[in-house]
Amino acid sequence: MASAAEQMAANLSWSTFGKAKDLQSRILFAIGLLVVYRIGTYIPVPGIDASRLQSFFQQQSAGIGGMLNMFTGGAVSRMAIFSLGIMPYISASIIVQLLTSMVPSLGALKKEGEAGRKKINQYTRYGTVLLATFQAYGLAVGLESQGLATDPGWFFRFGVIITLVGGTMFLMWLGEQITARGIGNGISLIIFTGIVANFPHALALFFTQGRSGALSPALILGVMVLVVAVIAFVVFMERALRKIHIQYPKRQVGMKIYGGESSNLPIKVNPAGVIPAIFASSLLLLPATITTFAGSAGSGSGWLSYVAAYMGHGQPLYLVLFGALIVFFSYFYTANVAFKSDDVADNLKKQGGFIPGIRPGQQTIDRLDYIVTRILVIGSAYLAAVCMLPEVLISRFSLPFYFGGTSLLIVVSVTMDTITQIQSHMLAHQYEGLIEKSRLRGKGRGKPRR
Repeated sequence: MASAAEQMAANLSWSTFGKAKDLQSRILFAIGLLVVYRIGTYIPVPGIDASRLQSFFQQQSAGIGGMLNMFTGGAVSRMAIFSLGIMPYISASIIVQLLTSMVPSLGALKKEGEAGRKKINQYTRYGTVLLATFQAYGLAVGLESQGLATDPGWFFRFGVIITLVGGTMFLMWLGEQITARGIGNGISLIIFTGIVANFPHALALFFTQGRSGALSPALILGVMVLVVAVIAFVVFMERALRKIHIQYPKRQVGMKIYGGESSNLPIKVNPAGVIPAIFASSLLLLPATITTFAGSAGSGSGWLSYVAAYMGHGQPLYLVLFGALIVFFSYFYTANVAFKSDDVADNLKKQGGFIPGIRPGQQTIDRLDYIVTRILVIGSAYLAAVCMLPEVLISRFSLPFYFGGTSLLIVVSVTMDTITQIQSHMLAHQYEGLIEKSRLRGKGRGKPRR
């Protein structure tokens, strides 16, 4: 039989949503801030030659420029104030999390609770400023080298650095506000909005190429089938679970026996979600951004020419680095954030639960680590396959827009996560309504009769 929570979740409807005023305000707040983000992608950086910039990105749209545009919602092609996007913040988060697991002082700071978490977030913000400044300076120099600056010089460079770093810090603040006062993960929703905003233009360009004969009908049909198949595969894998049987001991109080129940500990096949793909893409975008603006493969310096040549879509070096980073971050993020075996084992021990045949404590931790490590073999391979297969197809068939497994993975995963959070808020609202009704009935029964 279904539990009470499952029955309530099945009865969620639009009428329930209409009564959840707090949820509605959260959704409207998140949508409002995302609209502010989209407006910022149309505000250009001062001192840019718009006509030359447009012609430059028409040449780069099928390459790394398309990937940069995907993560920034088209801000790079317009050289807007949000051209760096949220990627410097994500890169800084990766570095700080790596240092936390490697440096003992940072590891101890992480265990201090809320105060330690605030300190680590402060270090992450400092790292975001440094990375954004470095990338903004590289973009300014690259814009000058491509002849896209109307008045090149140090004044132009300082203007670009201040504008782009300020835009990134503002986006970071927007993401934190959406997470705290809106619905869903703010950083993921910003990336999601940028990707979805480019879909209509990408589809229009794709079908225009088909009408002109540049793409065959078989290729168009194959791409559409591939998109549907990837979405279905992502949904299936994101909902896949490995359930661990948990047993609770019996205890006797007087003449009655309590406990002796059993339950399941669900572990997702992909506990890290879309985070490894975002982390890997953000790290690979750093050298790609420099090579895109610092010169083409034929006219740039020697080492930039090699980087630009071997870091393109479908190139062996790019695919190897991309796949390796996805696998690494799948294990790293799961072990440090998504599923901490020692914390789970400690909670089971406090609740009196245990895995049948496994002693509480270190044996439980070892058992959980063993299970999660085996599950992640499938989970990380699934992430790498979804993200890398379209990369090969792009380089093989030269599609006119950036169709990547990373983009579909982010869109599907963020959508599922946001819907789950909305359902959780609606379920909590139903529980609050039931508790309030029970209190009113209790007060009514307690009144003396006259």
